[in-house]
Amino acid sequence: MSALEIVNRDPASQARTGRLKLARGTVRTPAFVPLATKGSVKSLTPDDVTGLGFDMVLGNTFHLMLSPGPERVKDFGGLAEFMRWPGPVITDSGGFQVFSMGHGTVADEVKGRRSKPEASQGQGRILAIEEQGVRFRSYVDGSEMFMGPETSMEIQAALGSDIALVFDECTPFHVTRDYTARSTERTHRWLDRCLEWHSANGPQEQLVYSIVQGGVYEDLRRESAAAVASRATGGIAIGGSLGADKAQMYEVVSWATDELDRTAGERPRHLLGIGEVDDLIRGVELGIDTFDCAMPTRLARHGTAMAPRPEKRWRLDLTHATGRDDHGPLVEGCECPCCAAGFSRAYLHYLVKAREFTVMRLLTLHNLYFVVKLMERLRLAIDEGDLPAVAAALRAGAAPWEA
Repeated sequence: MSALEIVNRDPASQARTGRLKLARGTVRTPAFVPLATKGSVKSLTPDDVTGLGFDMVLGNTFHLMLSPGPERVKDFGGLAEFMRWPGPVITDSGGFQVFSMGHGTVADEVKGRRSKPEASQGQGRILAIEEQGVRFRSYVDGSEMFMGPETSMEIQAALGSDIALVFDECTPFHVTRDYTARSTERTHRWLDRCLEWHSANGPQEQLVYSIVQGGVYEDLRRESAAAVASRATGGIAIGGSLGADKAQMYEVVSWATDELDRTAGERPRHLLGIGEVDDLIRGVELGIDTFDCAMPTRLARHGTAMAPRPEKRWRLDLTHATGRDDHGPLVEGCECPCCAAGFSRAYLHYLVKAREFTVMRLLTLHNLYFVVKLMERLRLAIDEGDLPAVAAALRAGAAPWEA
């Protein structure tokens, strides 16, 4: 029986609303999941995050393994208790972070940036990718460490998350088809090892999500989606390199969701690392139930607010001098804690230029409010049967509370 109860479907797309029932509570889907990478959503308290309307957060297995360590977190009752979060938690496997040390991020690859050489003993880097797992150097102290399928699942069991993702190789964008095929096959073998470990040792209430890989190759993506759907997992995530541009990304995701429609039943689907406004809209149309991404909080830390400006990638850059005399709020009609309190663009611009920590918190509150309202509007549109019109309005620049 699926943990996801599907409530409504959009007849014009694969979009659906539902209730994802987990050990610590229910997640209204489709939903965006904020990152609590190291045990906190940066600059916010758990009350802030629940007050904005979020049901679940994501913790990072790799970073929490290095510090404070899974045993310490377990001693406090798991990650949710440790960080005083009252709802469900999903933990990634650590695979993306491990492989990023060797390959860089997808953005690095697309933009032609090379990984920086090891600058110091503490600089993390991959030492070897082997069938058993991956050996790497810790970015904390330079010590040699190992992570494999069993390691990842053991750490996530100690963290006590509601959803644990299996350990996979996050296939780089630039590698050959042959490498992608071999890597994807190894990811499937690692999936079986994760499931075997969890069946014998994992918490019964913890759902395990498999991960679709296959790079940008249609046959490999479809084969991977069918392969992971054939395993008895609680849900399915879509990961790895999704392409060099948005058109290719949407196509790659559609290959996976098409296969999952046929083979995965009504199991929940998670799209890893995606959070731009237009990507969330398209992802919902393609049948994705949950998303995670660092984008809203990262933008806030760099002085950028989310706004209904599709021509500017839904961004308002407060570092620009054009806002220094602007009396208006970040976005008209926004009722986030920042805008509702009357903070002007001019004041926020000043705080950004002064590098005051206060502005990071205010912009984080605003950006996450913008995203949660976007997801609420998409859910309502599916339930009321007018998703095509609402999606068109949002893409054209309507604010979520106006579309």
